Amino acid sequence: MTRKKIAPKFLTKVVFEALKEQMTIQEYAIKHNIVTQQISTWKREFLNVAEEVFAKRKRISQKTEQEQMEDQLLKMIGQQKVEINFFKKPLR
Repeated sequence: MTRKKIAPKFLTKVVFEALKEQMTIQEYAIKHNIVTQQISTWKREFLNVAEEVFAKRKRISQKTEQEQMEDQLLKMIGQQKVEINFFKKPLR
């Protein structure tokens, strides 16, 4: 017997339903024709990686702050080069 492939979209739907806790896991298992242990496992796995989603998001925002700082520094360097070139002209 081969394993049944489950679409990620369906898996997400089941996990979100289970997280809402409007029914028991047994009721969700019957509704979706899945073993209760499988729903519990998916729910646990989802909750374990959910924190990483927000951790990545924080790293992304820090990266953009760093990029903004680099952009400001490059702008300042460019402005200083223009000023240096401006003041050098009368000396030539």
